[in-house]
Amino acid sequence: MATLLEQISQIGVVPVIKLDNPTRDAAALAKALCAGGVPVAEVTFRAAGAAEAIRLMKDACPEMIVGAGTVLTTEQVDAACEAGAQFIVTPGYDPELVAYCQQKQIIILPGCTTPTDYHAAYKAGLSVLKFFPAEQSGGMDKIKAMSAPFPMFKVMPTGGISLKNLESYVKNPIIAACGGSYMVTADLINGQKWDEITDLCRKSVEIVRQARQG
Repeated sequence: MATLLEQISQIGVVPVIKLDNPTRDAAALAKALCAGGVPVAEVTFRAAGAAEAIRLMKDACPEMIVGAGTVLTTEQVDAACEAGAQFIVTPGYDPELVAYCQQKQIIILPGCTTPTDYHAAYKAGLSVLKFFPAEQSGGMDKIKAMSAPFPMFKVMPTGGISLKNLESYVKNPIIAACGGSYMVTADLINGQKWDEITDLCRKSVEIVRQARQG
């Protein structure tokens, strides 16, 4: 598990994807992300075909790390795992889902923004948390403040991340990676603008590289 999280952290950005037409778009999207140096995706269960999208993306690019996002039930965890998901992301902290994923030995990144969330995650033995919604919850200032009593956590902020503020997050060692949908918007996917997606991924990877070197 640690190795997978380390691989995600090395990439530095995690596209957060909602696919309305996985049969048409999943394989092409996976290839576009990988071509841009971002072989990772969080496929959200906000769309009905999420499990199928995960399966198709893994089939198209077996080397890709694909997880499931906006997971709210144990049934969705099961569907995601059966489709080949390698990690689970939840919008909030749900003790039942955390325990269920740990029982199934799949990584779970629960949404945490309060001391209560962090404390529950600490008691559950987690090491990486999703900070959602990041910008709306206080951004990097709050993440730093939360890190004072909870220095054991790495954080994956998601929500309001863009090319404009990506550097301000990833340059901080608290940040494992940033989740974002700016490189996989509905307009880009539905318009099948694969080259634009690849270009945004390349720009993101370069921002991460420069921020971490600096």
